[in-house]
Amino acid sequence: MEQITWSDFEKVVLVAGTIVEAAEFPEAIKPAYRLTIDLGSYGLKQSSAQITRRYSPDLLIGKQVICVVNFPPKKIAGFVSEVLVTGLYDDEGAVVLAIPDSKISNGSRLC
Repeated sequence: MEQITWSDFEKVVLVAGTIVEAAEFPEAIKPAYRLTIDLGSYGLKQSSAQITRRYSPDLLIGKQVICVVNFPPKKIAGFVSEVLVTGLYDDEGAVVLAIPDSKISNGSRLC
């Protein structure tokens, strides 16, 4: 495993946000949702997230997540994904969202 410096880690801007919209994304090659996330001072951002195995759109509304906000936008099947929603793979290969364990202000940075 390659080690990084503290300076490398500081370049990645990870912030908390609340999912305000979630919809099916049938145009995506792999099953995914289109999300709109309120990231506080970073604004409302869109993301494509392959989290369909463990979550339904109605369960995602209001859920806080941790997002990388300083990747360049990525076009996916005609949709522009502006942030990366973070998660971890469970033993079956489904994504489990990385979430704060308490309510936190949208836009709060992971430290």
